[in-house]
Parts: sequence; C-alpha cells; structure tokens
Amino acid sequence: MSQNFLADRHAVELMVKAAAPEGLVLEPGAGEGALTFALAEVATRVIAYEIDPRLAGRLAARTKDNENIDVVRGDFTRARIPREPFAVVGNIPYSVTSKMVDWCLRAPSLSSATLLTQREYARKRSGDYGRWSLVTVESWPWFDWRLGQTVFRESFRPVPSVDSAILRIDRRPEPLVSDRRSYRELVALGFGGAGGSVRASLRSRHDGVDAALRAAGVPYDAVVGHVHPDQWVTLWRRLIR
Repeated sequence: MSQNFLADRHAVELMVKAAAPEGLVLEPGAGEGALTFALAEVATRVIAYEIDPRLAGRLAARTKDNENIDVVRGDFTRARIPREPFAVVGNIPYSVTSKMVDWCLRAPSLSSATLLTQREYARKRSGDYGRWSLVTVESWPWFDWRLGQTVFRESFRPVPSVDSAILRIDRRPEPLVSDRRSYRELVALGFGGAGGSVRASLRSRHDGVDAALRAAGVPYDAVVGHVHPDQWVTLWRRLIR
C-alpha cells in the first residue's frame, strides 16, 4: 500500500523528539508499530490507524496489554475527529500525503501534526525552495509550517527511491486574520494567475493594490509563488480589513 516502514531507531527518536507529544496522539499508517510504541512511552494515549488488515491485526495483538495504545483497523482520512485537543504523528505513505494533510488542517481540535513525508513535499510546503505553495499560504494565518530533519531512504524497509523529511505543522494560538473567507478569496485571486503577477491579479478586483504591495514589501513584478505568507497577511489587512 505504498508505505515504507521505519527500520531505524534513530529516525524514530527524531520523530518523537520533533513531535514532543503530550495528551492524545493519533498515528496514521502505524504499520508494524515502530513509532507507535515509542509514542506510547511519552504520550497519554495513542490511537494507531492502520488500513492493512493483516498489519493492523498483528499490531493489535502486540499491543493488547498496553493500556496507552488503541489500534484502529481502517483509513485514517475517514477517522472521526476527536473533540479534545490532539496531535497527529506519523510516518505516512507518500501516495496519500495530501489527503492526510488536508484532514489535519480541517480538524478544529488539532494542536499539531508531525509528519514524515517525502522530502520534496516537506520542502515545498515549508517554503524551503524560496517559493510558497497555495496550501501553505491559504492555511498560514492558522498554521505554522516548519521543515525538520532529513531522514534518509536507508532508514526504511523497503528502501524508497527518495529521502524523507519531518514536516511540523502547528496551530497558532491566535489566528493572524479575523475572517477566513475573505482571506482565502484574496489568496485564490492572487493564485489565479491573471496577468502573470500578483499585482495584476489583485488589481482586477481591488483598489489600492500598489500601496498594499509596498506595505508588504512585495515587488510589483513578483510572481505568486515568491510572495511570503506573512506578506499575504499584510495584503489582506491593507486590502480587505
């Protein structure tokens, strides 16, 4: 099912250290439980999701005497969102990374997500290439995205063709904008690509764009991917609020 299992104790330790889990933890793609047992040593409770019935059954048998671990045989992206605050920590399959990240971003009680993903994905979402994706910009007022340490392909079995990296997503204590809908409409307009620059896109519907761009420190000829998420917040404050 496109999953590569952690076979390196040091990589497991890096994940637990990056997550620093407290309270309830949901683990997608638990697999053989390498990360599950490590999380249970520090978290109050771990709910481990595994879609492969054979692996889920095996992990349930191994954890039956551990009161801190519950194994759920099923698809994490269809899991019921807990009402209490919780964190997500997992080595997730590359093929469903976007679906799992979307689930996390939609969960109102999520405090953080620490995900081991394809390194390229983690770099793109955290702005490490000097460019910013729509997903990151759109969620930035509510979530901070950070690139963690690289976990090399040799740490997995079977060995994948690319390296992985730890991606940390934290909910902000207070949102940076007060209105989700208007902010996302502004971002969608900018990413729409009209005219080839953010300036051209925004001027199609808003007045005072040049002054807003100057206040945000955005060059007039900037393409959308080069606009930092914090600059989008400034643009929203100048153009909408």
